[in-house]
Amino acid sequence: MPDSYIKRILNARIYDLAIETPLDHARLLSQRTGNNVLLKREDLQPVFSFKIRGAYNKLLQLSEEERARGVIAASAGNHAQGLAMGAKHLGVKATIVMPRTTPPIKVDAVRARGAKVILHGDSFDEASKHASKLVEERGLTYIHPYDDPDVIAGQGTIAMEILRQHPGHIDAIFVAVGGGGLCAGIAAYVKYVRPDVKIIAVEFEESACLKAAMDKNRRVTLPQVGLFADGIAVAQIGKETFRVLKKTVDDVITVSADEISAGIKDIFEDTRSIAEPAGAVSVAGLKKYVAASGCEGKTFVAIDCGANINFDRLRYISERTEIGEKREAILAVTIPERPGAYKDFCKALGRHNITEFNYRFADQQAAQIFVGVQLGGNAEGKAALLAELGEQGYEVVDMTDNELAKLHVRYMVGGRASKVGRELVYRFEFPERPGALYTFLTQLAGRWNISMFHYRNHGAAYGRVFVGMQVPEGDDAKVRKFLEQLGYPYWDERDNPAYHRFLT
Repeated sequence: MPDSYIKRILNARIYDLAIETPLDHARLLSQRTGNNVLLKREDLQPVFSFKIRGAYNKLLQLSEEERARGVIAASAGNHAQGLAMGAKHLGVKATIVMPRTTPPIKVDAVRARGAKVILHGDSFDEASKHASKLVEERGLTYIHPYDDPDVIAGQGTIAMEILRQHPGHIDAIFVAVGGGGLCAGIAAYVKYVRPDVKIIAVEFEESACLKAAMDKNRRVTLPQVGLFADGIAVAQIGKETFRVLKKTVDDVITVSADEISAGIKDIFEDTRSIAEPAGAVSVAGLKKYVAASGCEGKTFVAIDCGANINFDRLRYISERTEIGEKREAILAVTIPERPGAYKDFCKALGRHNITEFNYRFADQQAAQIFVGVQLGGNAEGKAALLAELGEQGYEVVDMTDNELAKLHVRYMVGGRASKVGRELVYRFEFPERPGALYTFLTQLAGRWNISMFHYRNHGAAYGRVFVGMQVPEGDDAKVRKFLEQLGYPYWDERDNPAYHRFLT
């Protein structure tokens, strides 16, 4: 029963290594959702994750003999860092088995804290099996990352802090779930002390092992798990954690990679810190809960549980954030293949800014364009845009939720054009501001037919466009004069080998 954890949590003596993290008011997120949102900043722990609590608490419970034999764990990174730091503090040798898919930043951090790292398998479960094998071979003490009462109790100290830091009313606490140790510890304490507070478990939709277990009323093993939120990429909920969670969790929400990416941005805007995907899962779930229920004026707590992210992953996250916030629609649109058609289409978009525009000549009658359009942050905005374009005679296919379009096709629009005729190609830069692309197209419209166009707004100070134009012999001087009058920096790319190899 959950009440069996209260004494364990109260007796967890972890604060000579772990810290009591702040419970920060998320001003912008509160304004956006119409509720009072508080962030529990576990990203500020010495290892940038809550995992130090459970790992260190477990180490403190070991006998001298167990410590002398050394400890081992399987971990995707955060538990490994917590255990490595705790073991070094206590003078215990630690071995960590990590999946080969673990971000290098986590592997390097574990090694830097004195632990031996063994990379094995492509998932936590494969790493865990290898760690169990090493326990038998070497007599090491296994420290489970979540399915252990002492680990769960260590994570439960977060709940103790939350209720002390905010003694007023709390409607719900949103907690990310992988194996379930964090959520079980928080739920066990909260439901004993403040049973009126809802516990909402949040999972990445591609590793939703708790939801699967709740639906079947038994633990199940997922056939595969998505690794975007690597910190919670677990195929089966823990045995002990499920025993606790099925009695204490009020709801389970699943969120997409796009929604998690938007949650990372939300945390950044309020705290200027960058959460790892698993760290922002709770915020994504909170936003989804508010959108579904329409609630206002409530007090919610979200656990920002980690900040161990590879810098190069931010490129993907930034790309998906606008869609996750419902601030961008990705559309495939058919427009007439004639001079001025782009300008007419931009005019049809009205107040909406274009975030992406990709096209390559393929047919004399119709042009197929791949376009990103900025929205106001709600599904109704996209529906209204689609209706407006339809009323103006445009054939539109919504690609916003099309993974092939978002991951691959957006970068492949173009290719060779066999019937394009004589083509001049230029690269431009212009100051990036609302309406800049429309102004550019307005000046270009009606002069020469556009045979290729590529533009993507990356939030930079300057917009960058690659344009191909069908220009008859004898018009080159007119083109040069027009470009000089246009006033934007430009480069003639007709001799560029990339153009010749892939686009002509």
